[in-house]
Amino acid sequence: MNQNRFLPFNRRQTLWVACLLAVTGALAAGAQSAASKPAVALKRDADPVNRGPLETGSFSAVVKRVAPSVVKITTTTKSRRVAQTQFPGFENPAFRQFFGGRVPEIQTPPQAGLGSGVILSADGFIATNNHVIQGADEVLVSFDDGRELKAKVVGRDPQTDIAVIKVEATDLPAITFADSATIEVGDRVLAIGNPFGIGETVTTGIVSAKGRRPGLGLDYEDFVQTDAAINPGNSGGALVDVEGRLVGINTAILSRSGGFQGVGLAVPANLVSQVVDGLVKNGKVVRGFLGVSTQDLNAALAESLELPNRQGALVAEVQPDSPAAKAGLKNGDVITAVNGQQVEDSHRLSFTVGAFAPGTKLDLTVVRDGREQKIKAVTSARPNSRKSRDQGDTDDELHAAIGEEGVLNGVAVDDIRPQLRNQLNLPANLKGAVITTVEPDSAAAKAGLRPGDVILEINKQPVTSAQQAAELSAKAESKKALVRVWSRGNRAFVVVDESNSDRAGQ
Repeated sequence: MNQNRFLPFNRRQTLWVACLLAVTGALAAGAQSAASKPAVALKRDADPVNRGPLETGSFSAVVKRVAPSVVKITTTTKSRRVAQTQFPGFENPAFRQFFGGRVPEIQTPPQAGLGSGVILSADGFIATNNHVIQGADEVLVSFDDGRELKAKVVGRDPQTDIAVIKVEATDLPAITFADSATIEVGDRVLAIGNPFGIGETVTTGIVSAKGRRPGLGLDYEDFVQTDAAINPGNSGGALVDVEGRLVGINTAILSRSGGFQGVGLAVPANLVSQVVDGLVKNGKVVRGFLGVSTQDLNAALAESLELPNRQGALVAEVQPDSPAAKAGLKNGDVITAVNGQQVEDSHRLSFTVGAFAPGTKLDLTVVRDGREQKIKAVTSARPNSRKSRDQGDTDDELHAAIGEEGVLNGVAVDDIRPQLRNQLNLPANLKGAVITTVEPDSAAAKAGLRPGDVILEINKQPVTSAQQAAELSAKAESKKALVRVWSRGNRAFVVVDESNSDRAGQ
């Protein structure tokens, strides 16, 4: 820290300086307060839930208080003309001549979707799941009092499957957030939502487990598991405790039949709060980046590294010029705590670092050569590099790989890494760039491109990497592009017309 040196002052000068310092301090405190002020003033109640004797009475009083805070969400995706082929050998020009050399088009039917949402604030902010509103042309919110209002998308976070929408309304019944870190397995909970579109429904159960990571393909999985019945249409609805406070946003079920089988998953309220704040403030979630690739410890590794147990995240690689490299972290280090928070495994390290904003000072507890030591690091925003992915990756940085001016504006892509190839069940010889997100108001979304599709060609130029997709998108000479994709086992052509996008001219 720079040390300022002051020359001697007379008494009058000293009084002026004292006044100036007081005013400056007040202004700085005000600025700091404004910067740390949450984007949405969520109602909170951090007291632990009452864990007294089991009650035999009704939950009706809790439901009456909370039900108005849960809404029904209806989405509409318009019919589109999509260029594609499902005929083997169509890529042969000799066969294509029967179609006049053109790619045939088909008319996709309009689609409707159903989900649920939770009112966050009296002035219209609502939380739901990203998969509920992703790709929708119109989002309609139905309230407990019978009103139906159109909503705009404020922001989406595919990495946690949380999204925020907003309606123009006032005096809405906002839900109260519990501190989800204080819930315990066995606590009773209620799930409120709109399953199958039949209307608001309440089910009850308990917290079955915490910290679940079922491998749904999300970068940040830390679910609350419950046996309260959750079915299609419940996504985005509320999981509340017996005092009516939000402990999670219902997101998914694990099922072999497609219906509820006793395992429901909800994004914990504390993570929802963090994501909502970033989406409302910035339209995205900017997560802290450390610049390390880590792995979990097994018994053999723990013994080899002279560790007393398997707790911690083993640093497999320190990226050059990253915050970790600047802090002095080395390959083989084991990170066991961040700012006093215990790190059980590499997944917990990812969550912990990602929760801090860029520029945050971290005190890392590290075991190196069998000895514990402290290392100080400062997080940064993840650089726009597609060479590797780490805990600090964000949706915005993925968009940077395509660019904001290209013909595929609004599309986020990634290289076909082994993990993605396995998750998406991609053929071993398939080359291209995987679409990770598509902005719902983009020309690409209207052309039918979806996450999980693989871009094979852009304007008949082969694509073998995310970087190449970005370059070809930027070099496109017109607002239209003929894109060949692999989608759900089929290869198809689509025409992306940026001139017809809702973003045109912005």
